[in-house]
Amino acid sequence: MAEIKVPFHKAAITKDEEDAVLNVLRSGWLTTGKYALEFEKKFSESLGGNEVISLAVNSNTSGMILAMEACGVHQGKAVITTPYTFVSTAACARHLNADVFFADIEKDTYSIDPDKIEEILKQDTTTGYKGHAPYSVCAIVPVHIAGNVCNMKRIMELAEKYSTPQNKIRVIEDAAHSYPSPTKMGYAGTIGDAGVFSFYVTKTITTAEGGMVCTRDKDLAKRMTVMRMHGMDRTTWDRYTSPRASWEYDIVAPGYKFNLPDVLAAIGCCQLDRAVQFYEQRKRIVEKYNKAFSKLDYITLPPDGEGNSWHLYLMRIVPEKLKITREEFAKKMQEAGLGISVHFIPIFHFTYWKELYRDFTAENFPNAERQYSTTISIPLYPDMTDEQAEYVITTVEKLGNENRK
Repeated sequence: MAEIKVPFHKAAITKDEEDAVLNVLRSGWLTTGKYALEFEKKFSESLGGNEVISLAVNSNTSGMILAMEACGVHQGKAVITTPYTFVSTAACARHLNADVFFADIEKDTYSIDPDKIEEILKQDTTTGYKGHAPYSVCAIVPVHIAGNVCNMKRIMELAEKYSTPQNKIRVIEDAAHSYPSPTKMGYAGTIGDAGVFSFYVTKTITTAEGGMVCTRDKDLAKRMTVMRMHGMDRTTWDRYTSPRASWEYDIVAPGYKFNLPDVLAAIGCCQLDRAVQFYEQRKRIVEKYNKAFSKLDYITLPPDGEGNSWHLYLMRIVPEKLKITREEFAKKMQEAGLGISVHFIPIFHFTYWKELYRDFTAENFPNAERQYSTTISIPLYPDMTDEQAEYVITTVEKLGNENRK
């Protein structure tokens, strides 16, 4: 295996994070407590406040389940999302025994296509659609791939247009890639009924593992707070810090165990303080990439819209210009010592989903398949040096020039 000269990602951890974790360890309180509360407060403030309620969770996946459950996703209901995402986006609905409908992405971006969403919403819900049981769509789940924000204005309009008094269609944003992403409608992750962020180790800020659910709807927040911790009507912090006996509580719903411990929340607090700095550092690398790759006819630059957080740099090769495939190009990059990845394998490539729904094939999602077959995610992280960026650029140029048609 080739020596890694430029890793795909490296978390920006400093002595501040180390000291914060030590403070928690020495405090005697390691699980969800004052640091998690502080993290939630600071996160809401970073999104402009405006009555945003933030709930810290142990992963984006956990947050998506909480948001979907609170928005009425359950057996007999369905959500609409994109096949161009990590599989957990759709799997969360299946955990709640709901159906999933997939809308292709736009031709020139990685974002879900609102026109395809509307095609599904127009279908006869009494007979089912493409191998599904009869259904009632109760949520649209757009995914802001690589931090580039979906067409939320149109998506929100569709949710309102097709809602009925008996069935309100909610919008739940999978904002795993999009912090911080300001738009004219607000920050991505706060535009819909709920938004869920990820703090996995490769994300724009990290807690090692973790996530945040955000909403302005107090009823949704109340439900998610209860379901986050076993359906209990009191938080652990309250039980052990208030005068009321810790064992006095009620279970009001069959909840989950999705809380974020203070050890991880303390890291998040430090990362939040440098989130804008991280963005500026990523943007500096992006500008280098764009300047170099814009001169190459065998490379297509990533889409760049309002509020793009530049979590990932999705470099697309132009197959018509090269003698080798994306797989071969990617392998040669790895052999040259570059840490690379592919975001994402569309969900219709996976056995479970192919067996679950008929017609869930690449042929029915041509835009998602085209983007997948030509995209390589290249290194992009705050502490990346100019020398490392230049090595990525020269490697891409060398491989492209050696393998031109």
